[in-house]
Amino acid sequence: MKSKFVMGNEKWIIKDVNKGLRLLLYPLFIIHCSLFITSCGVYSFTGSTLSPDIKTVTVNNFVLATAGGPANLPLTFNEKLKEYYQRYTNLKIVPANGDIVLEGNITGYDLLAVAPTAQDQAGVNRLQITVLVRFYNNKDETKNFEQSFSFYQDFPQGQTLSQNESRLVPKILDQIVLDIFNKTAADW
Repeated sequence: MKSKFVMGNEKWIIKDVNKGLRLLLYPLFIIHCSLFITSCGVYSFTGSTLSPDIKTVTVNNFVLATAGGPANLPLTFNEKLKEYYQRYTNLKIVPANGDIVLEGNITGYDLLAVAPTAQDQAGVNRLQITVLVRFYNNKDETKNFEQSFSFYQDFPQGQTLSQNESRLVPKILDQIVLDIFNKTAADW
């Protein structure tokens, strides 16, 4: 009977020691994590890694430099790009001379036949949009670049582009805007 009583006390002692260690280690863990996050450079929980001295962005009008595509495609793209920067950064959109500047052309609006079938027909059609972006960082010119961004969406062979265009174009542009943002503001 005496050994059971001692064993019970040891459990309580161990639990008290564990509780004490947790109370001691928890604040140290929090301090360690906060030091780690701040030591990793400029970080934002919105996903942007832009330098704090960058306050403004200019999105010059992208132009349609390809045959095809809806007439309002450049306007739609420009507005999506501006909206994304407003939503996910603290940058102010200015009409000219921003700390960072985006400009370029929509260089591709292509309908492609993919997934051939046994009857030498396309099993799936693909709408692909390509945008050439020129990015200027007026605070750090080493970040400047010119790059094409492209994305596509597929639709069934039995349907026409006009049946799917209003559904596919926004999805494609959303992905291209995300890719541009990741390259310019999130530095991925």
